[in-house]
Amino acid sequence: QVQLVESGGGLVQPGGSLRLSCVASGTIFNILTMRWYRHSPGKQRDLVASITIDGTTNYADSVKGRFAISRDNPKNTAYLQTNSLKSEDTAVYYCNAVRYDNLYLIVATYWGQGTQVTVSS
Repeated sequence: QVQLVESGGGLVQPGGSLRLSCVASGTIFNILTMRWYRHSPGKQRDLVASITIDGTTNYADSVKGRFAISRDNPKNTAYLQTNSLKSEDTAVYYCNAVRYDNLYLIVATYWGQGTQVTVSS
């Protein structure tokens, strides 16, 4: 079992920045991919960014150049640096961890409780 705890959300004006954190604990072996999703009312839960154990990153087009995902493996922590925030970035941001077997097949996914990001003037 893996527990994920997000933090760092808050209220910020357009153009501002926040750094979101996700701390993983529990049985964390073979957790090779960490992801950030976001979900706002009336929209689906969308993938924002992902990072693999070796540091390979991917981003949604809507956040490219503004957000940066990173991870500190010794601390079992993933981060999402959000810059140049826009109103449309307002959402609950969720951390997601993916466990794989030795054939790189997904065997489990885990979710945090979410942290609210509100961008408003």
